[in-house]
Amino acid sequence: MTFTLTKNKQIIVYGIALAVLLVLVKWVELSFIFINYPIEIYVSIIAVIFTALGIWLALKLTKPKTNTVIVEKQVPASGFVFNETQQKQLRISSRELEVLQLMAQGLSNQQIADSLFVSVPTIKTHANNLFLKLDAERRTQAIEKAKKLSLIP
Repeated sequence: MTFTLTKNKQIIVYGIALAVLLVLVKWVELSFIFINYPIEIYVSIIAVIFTALGIWLALKLTKPKTNTVIVEKQVPASGFVFNETQQKQLRISSRELEVLQLMAQGLSNQQIADSLFVSVPTIKTHANNLFLKLDAERRTQAIEKAKKLSLIP
């Protein structure tokens, strides 16, 4: 048992001596690099510092300055009530009302024609009739007026 312990002590001492020599050689190598290339090393260190400073400053300056404002608004509990008297007064047919509702959903003439199983010229005719009856020049105006008159939700 004493024989192996002494042998192990020797191995440990040799290992420590080799590690110290290796550190010493690396230190000499690094000091040689610092002696031969001091300007390049200083310039590199300054470049790294200024790069980090530039990234930090760019992140600070380009960060959006937004404030979140929460607005609470009361919504009426009752749902949409269709105004049938306005429909009769403006003489809007049930098919034209369907076209108007689909327009309000943002569908194109082709999509409306496909969903109602009619041709695109028929949809254009219904749309033109709606524009005349609602006194509108384009879809958005017609939809806005129909909403104000409670023809569509």
